[in-house]
Amino acid sequence: MKLKKENSVKRNRKEKPGTEPDEKWVLRLYVAGQTPKAITAFTNLKKICEEQLDGKYSIEVIDLLINPQLGGEDQIFALPTLVRKLPVPVRKIIGDLSDTERVLVGLNLLPER
Repeated sequence: MKLKKENSVKRNRKEKPGTEPDEKWVLRLYVAGQTPKAITAFTNLKKICEEQLDGKYSIEVIDLLINPQLGGEDQIFALPTLVRKLPVPVRKIIGDLSDTERVLVGLNLLPER
């Protein structure tokens, strides 16, 4: 009798947890103007993405002062808010993203303790 191999992706030791080899991350950062908190959130997000996602990400910044109707799709009630659209499931993180460990757990890049 021959055993079927399950479809699984073996992780390279250098890969980050929560990422598949060709997985593209789609992130949306909702802000209200270029406030210090919004700028800090973007800077922190960019740094985390560069360190963790090896260029396999896109960040869309949505300014709700310019396009307030766009906040309805992701049910945005606080700003700044980061929404991970892909990979699914959708996840949200509110704040300036300065607590790196909390952001990594929220994005599922670090296992919860």
